[in-house]
Amino acid sequence: MTPSTSPDGLVVLLHGVGSNGRDMLDLAEAWRPSLPNVSFVAPDGPFAFDQGPGRQWFSIAGVVPENRPARIAAARSAFDEVLSSELDRCGFGDRLDRVVLVGFSQGSMMVLDAIASGRWPVAAAVSISGRLASPTPYSPSVATKILLLHGSADPVVPSGETTRAEEVLRAEGLDVTSRIFPGLGHTVSAEGATIARGFISAALKPTVAA
Repeated sequence: MTPSTSPDGLVVLLHGVGSNGRDMLDLAEAWRPSLPNVSFVAPDGPFAFDQGPGRQWFSIAGVVPENRPARIAAARSAFDEVLSSELDRCGFGDRLDRVVLVGFSQGSMMVLDAIASGRWPVAAAVSISGRLASPTPYSPSVATKILLLHGSADPVVPSGETTRAEEVLRAEGLDVTSRIFPGLGHTVSAEGATIARGFISAALKPTVAA
């Protein structure tokens, strides 16, 4: 999307496997009134989904817990290229302290990898229905604040993955908040979107109006 005039913050929305950036724009439209000085972008994943329409950050064909970390590591170069391009285009390449990454499902795996690996020391990150599956060791910036949201009835990524991610990231010294929504599936709830909006607003203060 086209950045607003003189934006003081940037939110990058990263979609799940088999989806695309457009599918994340409803969140941007819901948050925009409360974040008037923030720009939103929702890039497409770098690769065509190999099991149907849409895009992907890495292939899930034959993926298992044992090979997932290597696939995430292999996807870093393409992910970093997409993210660098968006940040440079929007004028935030050297303003990571004014950037928030928001990922859903596979997008959240790439977001948490970007943070845990220490490659992207942004202001904050939101993981929705995701998991931390990055190869170790971790070396995150402890200045990055993390919000983890998940539905207890998620049939795609078990909510226990968010509980585990919270434990691991806290052990790394990060400020982590999590919320598990009873009965919610693999989706973003209205309540979750509201919580994320408040979290983003707080992360981008003091110069961004809430």
